[in-house]
Parts: sequence; C-alpha cells; structure tokens
Amino acid sequence: MKSRRVNEPYVYISKSPIKREAISSALNGLPIKKLVKEGDHVVITPNWVKAKPANTATVVGPQTLQELIKCIKGMKPKKITIACGSGGDKTLDVFYKVGYKKVIDEEEVEFIDLNFGPFIDLSLDHDIIKSTKINRIIEDMDVLVSFSQLKLHEEATISGTVKNIALGWPPAEVHGYPKKNLGIHEDLHGFIRAISKKIATDIAILSVDKAMIGTGPSDGKAVNTEGLIIASTDAVAADAIGGRLLGFLPQAISYIYSLYKEGFGEADPKNMIIKGLSLEEAEKIFSIAAYNQEVVLDKNNQIKNIHGNQ
Repeated sequence: MKSRRVNEPYVYISKSPIKREAISSALNGLPIKKLVKEGDHVVITPNWVKAKPANTATVVGPQTLQELIKCIKGMKPKKITIACGSGGDKTLDVFYKVGYKKVIDEEEVEFIDLNFGPFIDLSLDHDIIKSTKINRIIEDMDVLVSFSQLKLHEEATISGTVKNIALGWPPAEVHGYPKKNLGIHEDLHGFIRAISKKIATDIAILSVDKAMIGTGPSDGKAVNTEGLIIASTDAVAADAIGGRLLGFLPQAISYIYSLYKEGFGEADPKNMIIKGLSLEEAEKIFSIAAYNQEVVLDKNNQIKNIHGNQ
C-alpha cells in the first residue's frame, strides 16, 4: 500500500459562514500542491453512515461535499471518484435519500459503492480479522481524501476521518450490515488501528460545521458551528484536534493513541504545524455552540502536552 503524500503533520483550522471559503481556505492552508498533482486520480470518501438528513450531523452535507469536489477540480486531477460503503444502511439508500445523487450528477464525477467488488485481499495485524476484502480501487488511486464530520461515538469514542476510512472501506457484502458479522466490533479500536496502518489518507477533512454530541454515530444531538473545518495531511492529527474540541486528550481515544505510539500519525499538538485559528479559539467556538459556555483544554495559548496536567 502507498504511503502518505506529505508526512509532516500540517493542520489548518478554518471558519467561514460561506462553505466554499471554509473548505477552500482549509485546503489551501495545507501544502496542497504537494498533495494533489495534475493528472492524479483523487478518491474522496465521505461519511455516509446512514440515510438521515445532513442537519442531524449523521452524514456530511451534500452542499459541503460539492464544494470539496469543486476545490479538488481546481487542482486539475485526471479523475475524481466518490467512494464509500455505508454501514448503517445500503449505500444507494444514502446516495438517493440524502441528496448526493444530484451532487454526483452535477459535478460529473465517478461513484463507487465500496460495499461491493471487484476486491483484493488486504492482510491485517488484528487478533480477530486477519484479512479483509477491499475494493480494487485502492490499487488505482493516487490521493485519498477522508471527509467526515466530528461525532461522539458510543464505541469508538469519536468518529472522524480515521474511523471514516476504517469502517467505510471494508465491504458490507463480506462483513454484513452494520459490518459486525466477522468481528469488527469485538475489537473495534484494534480494527480501526489495523486498517489505518494499511490505508494511508493523504488529506483529512473534519467538518465541525455540523458535529454530534450525546451519542453517535446517528442518534446524538447536532451542534451547529457554522463553517468550522479542520484539515490535515495526517488523519490522526486531524482527529486528535477534533477530539480536543470534545474534551479528549489522545489517550482517551484508544486507536488514536495506538496509531500515534506506533508512528502512524501525530497526536501531540506541540509536534503539529497548526495554522489558521488557534486551538483555543476553535475550542471556544465549539464549546459555546455545544454547551453554551466555554470548555477549553488549551487556555491562554498554553497547549497541553500529550498527557495534559497529570
């Protein structure tokens, strides 16, 4: 499997009420010319977990996905493919009911349901699932973009760009709905870690525009933090920052901490190249929207280290 295009953990936090500006500034805050090159095949995996409206924060918004596609088009790729496999409902149910078909048709990009083949075999370092089928598109893509919203999750602690790939790519044709048949959820954090070590995300985009608190992945409370976007060259870094908005240091999210400890991503903000809004600003914006008061981990521009105050 290929490695990430850019190994340095760049993170850009943007905010704009205009969706195109929020997405565009987030992408352009990264070393984008190194990430997407003319003639590339870019695969975008959006979070389409269930056929529920985007305003519930269950799935990414069709309009925001369309703006992301337009921004990627500006980099002159050879081809853009929207590829994902829903776990909660049939992917085509999500495709039609939420409004993604209109986006795909208007932008004239390819769509692939990852729940079906053709497949290759992917070996895994996991105690229960030693290998899994994965759609063959993994061999053809040059750039992988994970596009997800930030959510609390009843088993995975948070759902973000890392879990989006780890649960979106294994096919329901093999694992069933909601992808529990072969044992993924017997060791969910371990499975997310194992998949993430094999499938490298080049661009991680975490939307906090509609986030979910309470309990996810589909039954929590939607939080409206209009136009707040976290983008990174490192999915672990993106989700570690998203986790901080929810009040979690890295060790609270087992698979994030494991990937960090094994060298597959950066979880310590002090080792990231963070631009745009500061962590403190982002934490304030989110917590006021979610809880009507400031709940901030990183106060007075003093970023906590990997283990916080203890």
